[in-house]
Amino acid sequence: MSDPNRFEPTPRTTAKRLAKRAAYDKKTVHGILDEGYLAHVGFVSDGQPFVLPMIYGRKGGTLYLHGSAGGRQLRALAGGAPVCVTVTLNDGLVLARSAFHHSMNYRCVLVLGSPTPVEDEKEKVEALRVISDHLLPGRWADSRAPNQVELKQTTVVALKLEECSAKIRTGPPMDEEEDYALPVWAGVVPARVAYDEPVADPRLASGTPLPPYLRKLKF
Repeated sequence: MSDPNRFEPTPRTTAKRLAKRAAYDKKTVHGILDEGYLAHVGFVSDGQPFVLPMIYGRKGGTLYLHGSAGGRQLRALAGGAPVCVTVTLNDGLVLARSAFHHSMNYRCVLVLGSPTPVEDEKEKVEALRVISDHLLPGRWADSRAPNQVELKQTTVVALKLEECSAKIRTGPPMDEEEDYALPVWAGVVPARVAYDEPVADPRLASGTPLPPYLRKLKF
C-alpha cells in the first residue's frame, strides 16, 4: 500500500548519486515549493529543447503555471507536452580546501509530468490568485482582478504533483582527510533572499500608503 504522505519514487525520480540527499516525503517537497517562487520549466517544441523561467503557485497537489496565450511555451504546455519543472533554493556557498570539493548548500525539487490547460473560468481565476499570492501574499486582494480580455490573453496550466522528488545538501565542506591541515579558509557562506526598500511608481496616486505585506519583506 502506498504511503499518502510520500511520493513513490520512480526510475526517473530516484536519486542514483548521493542518494542519501534525496527526499520523497510530501512535507519536504511542498515546503521547498512554497518557499521558492521561480521555477525552470523544461520542454521540447519541434524537436528543440527549451528551459524557461516561470513563476508558479501550488494549491494542494497541483502546481499552476501561467503565461501569454500566444507564447510558444504555453502553447506547448497546454498541448500536454511532457515537462520537467525544477525549483532550487540556494542556502549557501560551500568553500572547501580543495577546488574539487567546493559546492553549494541547497534544497531543490524535481517535478515530472504533462500539464493540462485550465479551461474553467472559476478555476482559472483561482489559479491566478494562487500564483499572485504565492509570489506576494495579500497582493491579489489589493489589485484589480483580470477582466475578460486579460483572461483570454492568459493561458493557465495545471501540473499534478505526482512524480516528484527533492534533493538537499547541508553542512560544511567534505575535504579529503589529508587536506584538513592546509592553511586555506573553508566553511559555509550562508545565503538568503532579501529585497531593497520599495521604490514607488512615479505615477502613484498621492497619499497611497505602502501595503502592510510589503513591510513584512526582508529589507
